[in-house]
Amino acid sequence: MNKRLVTNYIGYILLVEGIFMIPSLAIAWIYQETRAAAAFLITIGITLLGGTMMALLKTHDRTFYAREGFITVALSWIVMSLAGSLPFFFSGAIPSYIDCLFETISGFTTTGASILNDVEILPKSVAYWRSFTHWLGGMGVLVFMMAIVPMGRGNGGSMYILRAESPGPAVGKLVPRMKDTARLLYIMYVVLTVVEMILLLCGGMSLFEAITISYGTAGTGGFALTNASIGAYNSYYIQTVIAVFMLLFGVNFNVYYMLLIRDFRHAFRNTELRVYLSIVFLSTAAITVNTLNIFGNARDALHHSFFAVSSIITTTGYCTADFNLWPEFSRCLLVLLMFLGACAGSTGGGIKFARLLILVKSIRIEIRRMIQPRNVKVMKIDGKTVEDETVRGVYVYITAYLILLALSILVVALDNFSFETTFTSVVSCLNNIGPGLGMVGPTGNFSAFSVLSKLVLAADMLLGRLELFPMLLLFAPAIWRRNR
Repeated sequence: MNKRLVTNYIGYILLVEGIFMIPSLAIAWIYQETRAAAAFLITIGITLLGGTMMALLKTHDRTFYAREGFITVALSWIVMSLAGSLPFFFSGAIPSYIDCLFETISGFTTTGASILNDVEILPKSVAYWRSFTHWLGGMGVLVFMMAIVPMGRGNGGSMYILRAESPGPAVGKLVPRMKDTARLLYIMYVVLTVVEMILLLCGGMSLFEAITISYGTAGTGGFALTNASIGAYNSYYIQTVIAVFMLLFGVNFNVYYMLLIRDFRHAFRNTELRVYLSIVFLSTAAITVNTLNIFGNARDALHHSFFAVSSIITTTGYCTADFNLWPEFSRCLLVLLMFLGACAGSTGGGIKFARLLILVKSIRIEIRRMIQPRNVKVMKIDGKTVEDETVRGVYVYITAYLILLALSILVVALDNFSFETTFTSVVSCLNNIGPGLGMVGPTGNFSAFSVLSKLVLAADMLLGRLELFPMLLLFAPAIWRRNR
């Protein structure tokens, strides 16, 4: 493996992270948050110095292959989280470094699970950085870097980076050059974020609130500025804008590209999009009927049901009501939605509808094969043949996912909390959702878990965000050998 080149790219990541902390430093200076300003100043110094030393490390071999791509992504997210947690620790906003690391990983992976009992006491600058980690992690910091830093030569180095950091069973180019693809993704990401900010400002939000809430929505993260999350804003307009944009950021960005080039036919006939929207509609309708007795009228029940479904299926985690108190049917349906996740190629987490479509079609093909053994059926989605390699990858992903889910539940169960709390805490972290049920419901948090459980849940967040395998490859001895 080309360790020097990997080190170079991790150095670039630290430089990008340090530069992105400058706005937080400026906010600390504006609000006269002396300790927070010092924390950001020290952290910026550490990241810029360390990043420069790593980026300038001389390497004559610029080849970049699959192993370098996956390892670069995995190590970059770990190093980025370790550095990103320093402002929380140095400022004293979160006394325990393990808690700082948990909160930071939760931010970058757009999970939104928190150990904070009172988020409203955070300094403005720290709260801004906390929300910005969602936005930076949503599309992926390495995708951002790809748009500005030339990759090494090799057998598709840029594609390996994109594959490792982008969610979904398969990743393709929007345009011929990967650098242009990365730029186009970020342009669409920025435009959608800015549009939401403007709409929230029109609803009466302050500029600071509009920016930070939009960061959380765009990254499908869920960190809010208040303990009551979005329920603190007593405005159906604001809540509806956020719910709609959560849904929009859960859509595959390829669909937006099709709309951009006016290929409306393929955009609206996208199977994954239609299934995604159908599930949202049916789930909202079912929960609305089931919660009518709680809210007393159809309007309120529909509003809060739609918000909850949009938040959970896109793995955002914002809330307007405590669904932990809803009827059992609604709670169970929301837990099922936690597994589904959003569309592939979006900023959402979860298993993804693309994988579920492949699994369902595989079952249908296998049933037909049992009835007609000689009948060869090729799997197609949206008129395109699904390669056997992609199908096999989905099978392996689901198997690894279930094994990791089971192991994590067993470890977290050592804390001896209720099964509801234990199970949904792991599900919410592995699927990058945030809230679960029981002690980790919309009004709860993860502060009571042991250090071991927090580390396991933090690892689950990273595994979920990077689609398992980049992180798992860190433990494969063969990946570290020089020979290919």
